[in-house]
Amino acid sequence: MMLVHHLVTELNTMTLPLDAPPGVQPGLDKVLGWVKWIAYSVCTLGILIAGGMMAVGQRRGEGGEHAARLGWVLAACIVIGAATALVDALK
Repeated sequence: MMLVHHLVTELNTMTLPLDAPPGVQPGLDKVLGWVKWIAYSVCTLGILIAGGMMAVGQRRGEGGEHAARLGWVLAACIVIGAATALVDALK
């Protein structure tokens, strides 16, 4: 028990360097911004393609397959949105 107490008190006094080296942050922000907007564009394109395939496949009775595809695209959008929110919160 004393070991745990000692470790907890040591963790409270430790500080981690969370700042980026000088000159790195602006470039990193630019790259993350580009990646974020490219991912948003791919998600939008995926939704449009899945919707178009649902419209075309409706006559052939393939609605369920395309609805599942749309579900996967929307799940990817949620993951990308959560990742960008997490990265923005950590900045």
